[in-house]
Amino acid sequence: MQLRYSFRLYPNGPQRSALARAFGCARVVFNDALRIRKDAHENGLPYPKIGDLSKQVITEAKRTEARAWLGEVSAVLLQQSLRDLDTAYSNFFASLKGTRKGPEIAEPRFKSKRDNRQTVRFTANARWSITTAGDLRLPKIGDVRVKWSRTLPSPPSTVTVIKDAAGRYFCSFVVETDPQHLPPVASEIGIDLGLGHFAVLSDGTKIDSPRFLRRAEKRLRRTQQNLSRKSKGSKNREKARLRVARAHARVADARREFHHQLSTKLISDNQAVAVEDLAVKGLARTRLAKSVYDAGWSVFVAMLEYKAARFGRTFHRIGRFEPTSQVCSACGVQDGPKLLHVRVWTCGACGAVLDRDINAAVNVAKAAGLAVSARGAQVRPVPVPAQRVEAGTRRDGQPTVVGIPAL
Repeated sequence: MQLRYSFRLYPNGPQRSALARAFGCARVVFNDALRIRKDAHENGLPYPKIGDLSKQVITEAKRTEARAWLGEVSAVLLQQSLRDLDTAYSNFFASLKGTRKGPEIAEPRFKSKRDNRQTVRFTANARWSITTAGDLRLPKIGDVRVKWSRTLPSPPSTVTVIKDAAGRYFCSFVVETDPQHLPPVASEIGIDLGLGHFAVLSDGTKIDSPRFLRRAEKRLRRTQQNLSRKSKGSKNREKARLRVARAHARVADARREFHHQLSTKLISDNQAVAVEDLAVKGLARTRLAKSVYDAGWSVFVAMLEYKAARFGRTFHRIGRFEPTSQVCSACGVQDGPKLLHVRVWTCGACGAVLDRDINAAVNVAKAAGLAVSARGAQVRPVPVPAQRVEAGTRRDGQPTVVGIPAL
């Protein structure tokens, strides 16, 4: 399976200038090729092939005075920019035809130097390498210092250099790895994701929601107010913008770390994991939008899925229309919808008093076919009626039979 490994880059001044030049050249080639294809579509002509685009926007453009600076960067990253455009169009057409799984893909758009994310990709043809000192050697850029947090499991063939909105640089490698199957365990769980608690497990465990964005709102508000007071186009405004971006980056990093730690623990401790397919886009259109985005359910579920495949566990995703909050996990009777403020409810059929979130997690696990007990969802045990043949005792010590009136 393929995994992505990202590490922090620390380029010096000249290297940052060279990377900015590389970002700009790759962006210009992408935009020039995109404009040619859009013009061809508007005029009813077939889309130019990638070979014709390469000749027009790279080879011939370098000979002109307006695009002569394209020769200052590696030609490999320019060719890779054209391949990225070709891949974007392929995904767009596959999405229109319905042959591509996942959400719909929009038509490729023009890139801007003010985008939050700037990237260039170096393939093996660029002859990039990792030096014996641990630096990343990039063509026409130099040896860039890397903060290695772990070792790569196999030699990578490509490297992507990224600059985010906070001005940080990263190098990203995609490598082939073998699955690392963990020893089998007996436990299986269902997970109910929510806002009051980030996750509630079918065994009764409740994991509080960290609410990283809510906790950082005061700092974010202060930095954004400071940004709004700066004159547009000034250097002070750019400094204030970086402070805002870094504050948001700290929130995103903390959330990602929480997701990684929790998903790794759940996959390590359980043989099978089941979650519900939530309609995040629909929930994000409600008044709970900020809390929904702060939770980051989609990223967390994606982590569970790929870690289950990596460590030899089983992952289940049940349909979003499964009535997990309406069905009693003790007797299986559907008791109707409940308002959001109802956190504990009593089953009208069997009389079980159920915790709403734990009951939903148990039903998620049962819908996925996992072997879980419904006992954890009950706030207090169900009273069991005595049988008519069961013997009892009066307070005076005289035996009687329950259910039969005394004569």
